[in-house]
Amino acid sequence: MATCATGCAPAVRLCQRLNRLKTLDDDMMATSLKRCLSTLDLTLLGVGGMVGSGLYVLTGTVAKDMVGPAVVISFLFAGIASLLAAFCYAEFGARIPKVGSAYMFTYVSVGEIWAFLIGWNVILENMIGGAAVARAWSGYLDSIFNHSIQNFTQTHIMQWDVPFLAHYPDLLAAGILVVASFFISFGVQVSSYLNHIFSVISMAVIAFILVFGFMLADPINWSQKEGGFAPFGLSGILSGSATCFYAFVGFDVIASSSEEAKNPQKAIPIATAISLAIATTAYILVSMVLTLMVPWHSLDPNSALADAFFRRGYSWAGIIVAVGSICAMNTVLLCNLFSLPRIVYAMSEDGLFFSFFARVNPITKVPVNAILVFGTLMATMALIFDLEALVQFLSIGTLLAYTFVAASVIVLRFQPEKTSAKGTSSTSPNPAAAPSPVALETQTITEGAGEMKEYESFSDKLQLVERSESQERRGVGQLRARWELYLGRVVGDFEPGEVVAFSVLAMMVSAVSLCAVVEFGRSQLQLPLWSFVTLLGIFSVAFLGSLLLIWAHEPQRNQKTFQVPLVPLVPGLSILMNVFLMLKLSALTWVRFAIWIAIGLCVYFGYGIWHSKEGMRELQPKDMAARYVVLPSGSLVETVQSVQPDGQVDPSAHHANNSTTPTTTAAEQPGRT
Repeated sequence: MATCATGCAPAVRLCQRLNRLKTLDDDMMATSLKRCLSTLDLTLLGVGGMVGSGLYVLTGTVAKDMVGPAVVISFLFAGIASLLAAFCYAEFGARIPKVGSAYMFTYVSVGEIWAFLIGWNVILENMIGGAAVARAWSGYLDSIFNHSIQNFTQTHIMQWDVPFLAHYPDLLAAGILVVASFFISFGVQVSSYLNHIFSVISMAVIAFILVFGFMLADPINWSQKEGGFAPFGLSGILSGSATCFYAFVGFDVIASSSEEAKNPQKAIPIATAISLAIATTAYILVSMVLTLMVPWHSLDPNSALADAFFRRGYSWAGIIVAVGSICAMNTVLLCNLFSLPRIVYAMSEDGLFFSFFARVNPITKVPVNAILVFGTLMATMALIFDLEALVQFLSIGTLLAYTFVAASVIVLRFQPEKTSAKGTSSTSPNPAAAPSPVALETQTITEGAGEMKEYESFSDKLQLVERSESQERRGVGQLRARWELYLGRVVGDFEPGEVVAFSVLAMMVSAVSLCAVVEFGRSQLQLPLWSFVTLLGIFSVAFLGSLLLIWAHEPQRNQKTFQVPLVPLVPGLSILMNVFLMLKLSALTWVRFAIWIAIGLCVYFGYGIWHSKEGMRELQPKDMAARYVVLPSGSLVETVQSVQPDGQVDPSAHHANNSTTPTTTAAEQPGRT
């Protein structure tokens, strides 16, 4: 047995290193960045991240190819689904106002390697997203000039026919990304100012589309003569919802900006709710106007809104719509270029990515190295790649991030609060970290209004500890009192939060299994009906059982910041929905995803695990020694000393020894029993 334990020790230490959690500072508002964003700034950032190319391009594509006029319902379902994920992001952004978004949330609650992989995928998501929007921006502008830019490039510059590459270099798309990166590097206030301008123009154009579009609306376009309201049925509506879901992925820019918000505890939840409401309303009303103006089967997927006005004989209105679409795409570009460097900065600041990207410009207070390098990489991708084959990466990376954030909300909600060194409550979620010895061991035992209490014997101290322990059995992460009789023998002996963490893992496994059976059971696996129903029942019971077991524990209450309602139900539904949508992606997408994950693991094990600041913090000495000191008044005082290396003396301790009576216990005092 000893040999086995010795042989397994390296593997155990490796697992501990991979799953170590980030320790948060006591001062959550401390940052090297500049806190200057208001609630309005964050709201416009969220609107700009969501209401962009999706409104002008995705709406026509989904309506023509997948749903028909029922695209209105698809956007409604997608907005509700996005609200579940937005709740989770809002809670974390307000509670942990640090840059990094999903990466940071995963790091403080799940583990280091999972946080790195989430951050690694979010980096790719932002790079591809920015490059795709730049190409859409270029194509939309080119269509206004009858594709003269594309024809000139292919004729006078170059063209090629290579798989996964564009047919010609898109110099316009690359140029707009370089210019946008240049402006972003001037600071967050410049970025916010540009976003304000483009967002206001975009919303003004949307208002124009709604007012003028409803004037041109013809209800006959929803009639059976044109195919009806839902020509593709319920399956088409659900498939359209899965596609429309990706139109709302931009709200995470609000959480990414939490370290630069003036009052993140209030601004993050408010900005998230308002921006998501505005985006959902805009998508629903614009899709309604579009399908009422012209028959859904005659829409132009590339420029549906502008083309609809042109076809109704209002070419000047089509030009206004085209200008609005370009401004909207600019806001999405700014949001991608705003979020990406900050996630890279957060990973570099923690030592998991190259330290070169953690440098902040002392004047502009932005990670300028990350902005310029990744802005250039994004421009290169827009220049040479045909991104249509890679666009599904946006889906898988986003859905994976949403899944881990929802799981992190549950884990952190049921973790007991730790006490910081200053004696204040801290939300550090690390279950392995012991409470601060300074706060717990350096204390004077008092009673009532602060007067000193004299204990008759040292057993009083032990009884006090026993009473405290009995009260903590119903603390955060412990089994609720009403369930002690039924579940106490099974899960009552675990540490607070441990059962919840295992239940979250079981819930995610059962969600994947349940969705896999639903998606592939009858079609590809060709399971018999009895087997299909049995598996559905088993995995459904496992999923619901995990939710109920989590609910049977005491959560954190009375938080001063925003909290997700109905935990663990809301995050659990978000996990289930995200997993289902991930399984609907193509096999080729999963292959590319696996390749990108393999590259990320090479980066982590080659650099991140060796330079992790959490790993360095674990090597620092933390041993403390506690003792009891009797003051002249006879009261019992508990103090703490740092253990000094051999040959060193703590001057403060020496002074304390000279100024107080010899150390003893209350039971040893003369005249006491």
